Amino acid sequence: MTSSVDVFQEIQNVIDSNAVVLFMKGTPDMPQCGFSSFVCQVLKKLDVSFVGINVLASAELRQGIKDFTNWPTIPQLYIKGVFVGGADIVRDMYQAGELQDLLAGHGLLVTQEAV
Repeated sequence: MTSSVDVFQEIQNVIDSNAVVLFMKGTPDMPQCGFSSFVCQVLKKLDVSFVGINVLASAELRQGIKDFTNWPTIPQLYIKGVFVGGADIVRDMYQAGELQDLLAGHGLLVTQEAV
């Protein structure tokens, strides 16, 4: 069994190595829950390159990401190493334009949506 320290290090390595990371149920091409699907759709609509990590692949990872952030739900979005939030926060930020501003501020928004 993998220790929580090892899982935390794996999580930190993924976050450090990728600009946008979504810990999710399923994969970006085949989300396995509505909340994960929604966040994927938002990121794809914004044409943001991201890495999707399937927490269903490992019970240790699924619990580990929750413990890592002290956040009880999945999906969890990270941008430039910073935890942004889950589906509700992503939805609210997207609707307010804050997600687009955050991504643009990091040079991660390739195209601008029509206003």
